[in-house]
Amino acid sequence: MAGLSALPGRDEERAALARAVDGLTGGRGTVLDLAADPGLGKTSLLHLLARLAADRGATVLRARAEGPDAKPYQVYRDAWGDDGHRPDTPGSPGDIPWDTGADRDLLRALRDRCADPAGTVLLLDDFHHCDPASARLTERLLGEPPPDRLLLVLAHRPRQAPPALLAALDGAKQAGAVVRIEPAPLTTAAVAALLPGTDLLPDAGAHRAERLRAASGGNPRILHLLLAAGPDPDHWPERSDAAAGPLLRAAAPLVAELDTLPSPVAEVLAAAAVLGEPFRLGDVARVAGEHTDRTADALAELARADLVRSLGPGGDLAFRHPVLGRLVHHRLNPGLRLTAHRRALALLEARGAPAAARARHAEQLLLGGGPAEGLPALALPVLVEGAAEVVVRSPATAARWLRTALESAPADAHDARTRIGLALDRCRALTAAGRLEEARALGHEILRTPGGLPEPLDVRALAVCVGVERLLGRYAEADAMARTVVDRLPRPLPAPLPAATADLVFDHGLVHAVRGTAAEVRALAHEAAAAAAASPGAEDGRTALRVLAAFCDSYAGDFALAAPEVERCGRLVDARPDTVAGRAPDVLALLGCAELYVERFTDAHRHLSRGLATASGGAHKHVAVNHLLGLSILDQWAGRLDLAQRHAREAERLGTEIGAPDVVGLAMAMRASALLWAAPRRRTAEVVALAEQGLRHTVPGTGWWAGSAVGLLAQARLVAGDPAACLRTLLEESGGEDLHLLQPAAHPSLFALMTTAALLCGDLATARRSARAADAAAERLGRLPFQQSQADRAAAAMAFADGDPARAAELALRAARVLRRLRMPVQYAWTVIAAAPVLAQAHGPAAALGPLDRALDAARACGALRLCEDGARVRAALTAGGPGGPPGSPGASVADPSDPAAPLSAREREVAELAADGLPSRRIAERLVLSPRTVDTHLGSIYRKLGVSSRSALARLLHGPGDPAGRDPIR
Repeated sequence: MAGLSALPGRDEERAALARAVDGLTGGRGTVLDLAADPGLGKTSLLHLLARLAADRGATVLRARAEGPDAKPYQVYRDAWGDDGHRPDTPGSPGDIPWDTGADRDLLRALRDRCADPAGTVLLLDDFHHCDPASARLTERLLGEPPPDRLLLVLAHRPRQAPPALLAALDGAKQAGAVVRIEPAPLTTAAVAALLPGTDLLPDAGAHRAERLRAASGGNPRILHLLLAAGPDPDHWPERSDAAAGPLLRAAAPLVAELDTLPSPVAEVLAAAAVLGEPFRLGDVARVAGEHTDRTADALAELARADLVRSLGPGGDLAFRHPVLGRLVHHRLNPGLRLTAHRRALALLEARGAPAAARARHAEQLLLGGGPAEGLPALALPVLVEGAAEVVVRSPATAARWLRTALESAPADAHDARTRIGLALDRCRALTAAGRLEEARALGHEILRTPGGLPEPLDVRALAVCVGVERLLGRYAEADAMARTVVDRLPRPLPAPLPAATADLVFDHGLVHAVRGTAAEVRALAHEAAAAAAASPGAEDGRTALRVLAAFCDSYAGDFALAAPEVERCGRLVDARPDTVAGRAPDVLALLGCAELYVERFTDAHRHLSRGLATASGGAHKHVAVNHLLGLSILDQWAGRLDLAQRHAREAERLGTEIGAPDVVGLAMAMRASALLWAAPRRRTAEVVALAEQGLRHTVPGTGWWAGSAVGLLAQARLVAGDPAACLRTLLEESGGEDLHLLQPAAHPSLFALMTTAALLCGDLATARRSARAADAAAERLGRLPFQQSQADRAAAAMAFADGDPARAAELALRAARVLRRLRMPVQYAWTVIAAAPVLAQAHGPAAALGPLDRALDAARACGALRLCEDGARVRAALTAGGPGGPPGSPGASVADPSDPAAPLSAREREVAELAADGLPSRRIAERLVLSPRTVDTHLGSIYRKLGVSSRSALARLLHGPGDPAGRDPIR
């Protein structure tokens, strides 16, 4: 494995070895107990120690124990030589009396030969295999002080070492005579260091490293085997045997260990590999065709060899690691493998085991091509039923089983419908496994069936293909395919609704949900949900269609209809298992978003989290992004700013992996939105640039992806003190003053942004229209608390502009109380900080300080550094007798005395922030797409307006005397 010689993650062990060598050269002998499970790197550490000692001039002797049946003192003999006088070993002449001397004489002779002034290093590997005489000699040696110039290293597996030796090592360690080194499993960072190319995509590399660490248990040898076998479940081979060659080559040392097993023991191990984990004594005996007593003896020997381990008092057993079972299975003789799988299948059938447990044996029998008559007829139903059971949690396995079923099914015309049905099931499994291009090719091949597809297979095939096209981001193609059926459906829809039609309507609805055009399928969703209500035995389908209809209502802002239905759908989904006909992630995403719109925030978080956990297989990347983006919004509103950024980062990573620019763009905008509050004010320009980059990634006209990014960028620009850019963003990117291109459910908050931005730009007419529009939108939405609070913010800003600070303060505080009750600390703190100058003007500074201090407490509790800075400046201004108010507040003016940069224009503020951060004029010009001369002109104006004469003075004014200019870039 690349980089293994560097021993990443072994800093502590390397340091301990170095200390031992240092002690040896200083004349201090030591015994090192190097104890670890197989594969954790004991031998690599021995190699390192040998190099360290040789570099110091020490004599290095090494040997490997060969087993309890070796001749007495075998490992010591091999290290020193049978005559005890190796040519390369300085020391007094004379043979070591291996065959005639007592242990005491042997120890004396060994001490005499440790006369090298630079010391002697004795490395004994696999010491758990030592013969009884070597073990006894070592126990005596541990009971005495080690020779002054001897470094003895015992590398062993504690599970296999003789108990008496372990006791002697523990006793010597307690007495301080032994230093124990126990290599721990590798960390995720150490695994990442072993993987090539992880520095190119750090987020993706860290994600893969964590998955490999978990799969390997942090064991370097197992990690090596997994990499050889192709461990990524998103690209798992169609059949596990495809990885047999690379796996066997990488596992050569382990294969050699298996080859030492006696034949009866190896056969029992093979039976266990056929059964799969976990396995039990009785089952292994039946599959191996052995008597139970003999099987028990063999399993005991396998346990002593640490190839098999007990899982607890229940009697279940497992391999040391699952990859060991795969390795054993790969090496089985084909004939013996078929016999064992036939026995295992018969055993499980007699027991009435689930089809998923039986399917792996049926698969092997069909792949083996055994001559048994009637085998396909017996095994095919097992494979098909098993695939249906595992498709949600392991779609790649389901796809593999269905391929085997298709290859084994009769090809005559009588079974054509069966074969097409199997192919469609496999297409869905491939889709869930994330193998979208393969699924698309198979789906289109099915659609091209000569003579056309019979009903209802034609509708099923189109539904499958629509789902694939949607996940590939080909929304126009998906919509066109769905309409070939939707436009010719009988109206009203038949009741009960055929399952294939229900699937197609749901997939059609998902296309429009992600495109932001849910209004186009709203009526169809309601009609389909009503028709499905009369469908017996299709509860999952009915639930999915009801959730789709409720989502369409909530997206349209028809909350009077949506709110009670969303609540009912939540109860329905909570009562269902995670399967929901394999649609659980999609259903939970729609439900969570609908709950977010109708302000059932706790339910939304619960269902989105459940959907994220339910998404499995390769397609989880395409599905999980919706849950991650929804969770990022909810976490930000709840003040969990770090978690909001992590969810946005993960969505950005997945969006990059699946090639979805809309996902990447919206994730960037959401990360910028969280950073807007979490980062200090000096980072403003970078945060806004990140939000701008996010909007550029989204594709115009792609619905809520771009629409949501527009709203987030507009807010960032307003909070950053650029109301003109905020207003321009909203008007140019949303279809005009009515914001008709943006989702209606967000209209109150967007109109509130527009109101404040227009006021700060001096556009009273636009501000007044926007404030009225915010209130009207809140009324259309049923005056839900959050949306009403945003309308109240807009009304407060207009009241202040109209010269009624008392009314403005009343409305702003009413909005703040609602936000606090909703547990939205960031929005609450922002509202109060913005309203504090208004409240001071209406009722005096003392009346503003109490609410302001509570808002600052809320901001500090959730790490909203910007709000802490803004609040502190407002408080300082109020106590000094000024009105104050950060940019974007109802009481803010163009010249804001609480903001040192208030006299500056929006462009000058950007230049000033970057200059205060230490960027030279050339870098500022590149960042802001200006010429260096224009930057210098802006700096001259900034210096005059702020009364400073240098960049350092500017930095002190904007950031404070103790604020460092350097910073980490926002990634």
